[in-house]
Amino acid sequence: MTSPILRTLVIALIGVAIFIGIGLPLPWLLGPMFACLAAALLGVDLRAPERICAGMRTILGVAVGASITPAVVARLPDMAASIALIPPFILLIGLIGYPYFRKLWGFDPATSYYAAMPGGLQDMLVFGEEAGGSARVLSLVHATRVLVIVSLLPLFLTEIFDLDLSNPPGKPLADVPYQQLILMAVIAIAGWRIAAAIGMFGAAILGPMILTTIASLAGLIDQRPPAEAILVAQFFIGIVVGVRYVGLTVAELRRIVVAALGFTLVLALLSVIFMEIVILLGLSDPVDAILAFSPGGQAEMAVIALIAGADVAYVVTHHLTRLITVIIGAPLVGRWLR
Repeated sequence: MTSPILRTLVIALIGVAIFIGIGLPLPWLLGPMFACLAAALLGVDLRAPERICAGMRTILGVAVGASITPAVVARLPDMAASIALIPPFILLIGLIGYPYFRKLWGFDPATSYYAAMPGGLQDMLVFGEEAGGSARVLSLVHATRVLVIVSLLPLFLTEIFDLDLSNPPGKPLADVPYQQLILMAVIAIAGWRIAAAIGMFGAAILGPMILTTIASLAGLIDQRPPAEAILVAQFFIGIVVGVRYVGLTVAELRRIVVAALGFTLVLALLSVIFMEIVILLGLSDPVDAILAFSPGGQAEMAVIALIAGADVAYVVTHHLTRLITVIIGAPLVGRWLR
């Protein structure tokens, strides 16, 4: 009998093949995501290899950290005005999102708050459960948010800005010096372990990212992970989003997923407002502003930024600010909700 994990991997690979065959963007990310989503909705028992999926996120952490060079650090004062818009952006989301879920959909206070907050999926599940919220509702709401944003954003970028998202996200493995590969692997594992040991949220990405940034600024690392590694990371990130829909019932579809779709539209409108502010003030070019203020997952936005050839440091700095703002505020609000 086929194990759920093996079945999931096979279905995800079929999704990749279909997306490549049709010529759709980001086949290694969106292919597994939609294939697993379709299988889950058909009642197939799927399961993500959680440990491997977490390990794959370390690759993105290293890729982002390697993008932060002394030249990028020198530009941080230029980003300050744009970064300063993130806290009011989060505040506005909360002021609209909480009553949306509480009054319109009747979710309990803790679930309403953590469903509204555009933080990391795992972070919001942990905080939400501790505050007495529903893990199932939070999982579906945030998975839907990420699914919609990550699915539509590449189409928008290719149609409006004519970006080529079929380019490899880095050098091929053969072109990256083996010394750099070994160093990146050591940093990825060490960063993850250290961050997890101190209880850092998003440890699989943030730990390697911080250590790689230090190594990059010290001149020890001057390469990103090879394209093959980033493609594999995309594959497993897509799986994680798709399998969130396993066991979805008609009642959950009508209430939770519809509520999430409505709120995703609200988030998109708010994001457009802040993107326009940034662009009109000349704080960033349009593509970077769109990626920086899109309320998708941190890992997914990093992938798209890498492939789109965007300013990865700019995009990730804004998403980190968003996550830090949400994570700092979440425990405070959680105590009040309890």
